[in-house]
Amino acid sequence: MTLASRLAAVALASLLATGTAFAQTAAPAAKTDTKTTTAAPTDKKAPKEHSAESLECSKQADAKGLHGKERKKFRSECIKTAKTGMAAPAAADKK
Repeated sequence: MTLASRLAAVALASLLATGTAFAQTAAPAAKTDTKTTTAAPTDKKAPKEHSAESLECSKQADAKGLHGKERKKFRSECIKTAKTGMAAPAAADKK
């Protein structure tokens, strides 16, 4: 066996040995802070409250069978008119 092949074998063996050593690292310790365990979880967002105007406009869009951009446009216009005090549009512009 030549010197180069011996060095290559040693290098390969050392790479295999260090790979398993790094794979067996210890898991991080668990937090023992009592304040976070008794408090409500803050990482999840609370569901957003929808206004009555928004819900009514959604119902109207559902009744018309609107989807996608048409639904978004209809709801936007409906909510604007509902907030200004006018009645919600009964009939949207039809294509």
